[in-house]
Amino acid sequence: MKSLSKKVAIVFTGGTIAMAMNKDKNSFVPALTGYEIMKLFNNHFDDVEIEIVDFGNYPSPHITIDLLKKLKSVILSLLNRSDICGVVVTHGTDTLEESAYFLDLTLDFSKPVILTGSMRNVSEDEYDGINNIKASIRVAINEKSIGKGVLVVFNNKIFAASEVVKISTSSLDAFCSPMLGPIGFVDTDKVIFYRNIIPQKKILTDAVEEKVSLLKTVIGMDDKLIKFCVDSGDKGIVIEGTGRGNVTPTMVEGIKYALANNVIVVIVSRCLTGRVLDTYGYKGGGKELVSIGAILGENLNGLKARIKLMLSLGYSNNYEEIKRMFQSAY
Repeated sequence: MKSLSKKVAIVFTGGTIAMAMNKDKNSFVPALTGYEIMKLFNNHFDDVEIEIVDFGNYPSPHITIDLLKKLKSVILSLLNRSDICGVVVTHGTDTLEESAYFLDLTLDFSKPVILTGSMRNVSEDEYDGINNIKASIRVAINEKSIGKGVLVVFNNKIFAASEVVKISTSSLDAFCSPMLGPIGFVDTDKVIFYRNIIPQKKILTDAVEEKVSLLKTVIGMDDKLIKFCVDSGDKGIVIEGTGRGNVTPTMVEGIKYALANNVIVVIVSRCLTGRVLDTYGYKGGGKELVSIGAILGENLNGLKARIKLMLSLGYSNNYEEIKRMFQSAY
């Protein structure tokens, strides 16, 4: 009998991949355990052993920072085992990119960690959960995946957690990397990487500051939401500005108010691609925002910048250190 040479742990956290139609509610609800999902799986990996970990059955909007911390702990315990070569995590797609980035910043391990899920539930035609799990296992056991940080595998595409974005509410091809595209593909039984990625500087902290809000700049916006966040006790605010990282003139006083109350303000762009830069000198332009103490979030989107600021504030309350954490060289 051929001995098993590799072992992959699959941590099931819930999401559409674990849902089914509930006839009484006439809607899709959490239904399947990890063991029940794997019963649908025809194992084509003769040299791979699968260990199932049922973490929970959470729709992705139900994921909290406390759950992410517990998930990180479970993953770390698995990665520390010599018999485990990689970990696959199934997760709801709605908040998958946030969880993936959180884990990418807080897990300092070379073994592959793969997040995946599905856009169809088991009651629907084109249930994509099994194919995504198969592709994720292939990536998890591939030696070229080592040292690439947390990855997201979806629809046979491989993405870096630092780059991936959900772009569709319903398409099977729901994820992309807007600036550079996927870093690789799973083609039948082969894993192909086309490019390297810049490793993310880790923020190794068990403390996470949850009082961080995310606001989006729109035409005619004033500063009342910014001031509300400050007065409500926020320690950080991420603002998705327009273009290169600009805001309306009527938002500036609110940003000054936040900074005067020791609330860190990070500016990113509401655009899908590109990075923010202090090139505009008009009222509310990036040049003024930097001059008064706002931090530019480079090429991060609002979701990822919020996760990074929450971790940064958990790690340190020093403005200069947090600013360095948002610079590319960090």
